[in-house]
Amino acid sequence: MLFDDEDEKELDESAKMSFLDHLDELRSRIIYSLIALAVGFLICWAFSDRIYNYMAVPITQHLGGRKLVFTNPTDPFTLYMKIALIAGAFVTSPFILWQVWLFISPGLYRRERKFAVPFIFFSSLLFILGGVFAHTIAFPMTVGFLLRVGESFEPMVTITEYFDLYMTVILGSAIIFEIPILIFFLSIFGIVDARFLLKNLRYAILIIFIVAAVVTPTTDIPTMMVFAMPMLMLYVVGIGVAWLFGKRRKLSKAD
Repeated sequence: MLFDDEDEKELDESAKMSFLDHLDELRSRIIYSLIALAVGFLICWAFSDRIYNYMAVPITQHLGGRKLVFTNPTDPFTLYMKIALIAGAFVTSPFILWQVWLFISPGLYRRERKFAVPFIFFSSLLFILGGVFAHTIAFPMTVGFLLRVGESFEPMVTITEYFDLYMTVILGSAIIFEIPILIFFLSIFGIVDARFLLKNLRYAILIIFIVAAVVTPTTDIPTMMVFAMPMLMLYVVGIGVAWLFGKRRKLSKAD
């Protein structure tokens, strides 16, 4: 296959990086990401009580003015620490994803490196949208279903149990919303293309429903569908991404 001179030169220079150089680069990106996460943690720590009040809405709206409980004196402090950490991850996600791009970009051609800004923008947007979707739609439906099942009993939900369930759904949804970004990288590296994704659509649907069943904390079909349908839509979007950017990858190899 033929490459243009600039692409070939950049690939040669990238190939000169040894395994230790790659490890050193990875270490640097991880350190920068951790520093950013620490800054985000400190900022969100100052607002952790307000963030908690926002996170607790899906269940407190069903409790008639009652509050969640805790059984260990250290639970509130630990909860606020976790909240600040997770919120800090969302706040600093653009910078962290930028570090991911900087680590991956040496393996891309010059034309593909121009997608840095769109990658950071859309990957951050999808990550945040996944969290918003879970908080506003998926998780309230889950909580509502669980409380209806147990309406014959008096709920005594601890803040630790609630937070663990909340984070499972929120982070799971946020990661799932990155499906088009994952397909973007797989397509530009030539691992998959639009034809492959379409051909294996039935297997993708099976995997999507399995993942939805794992992520969904309930056993009812409607709630599982709430998780599965966005995943299926994102997979379809990913097919379009693979068709667009996979095609450009092939064109960049042509003389």
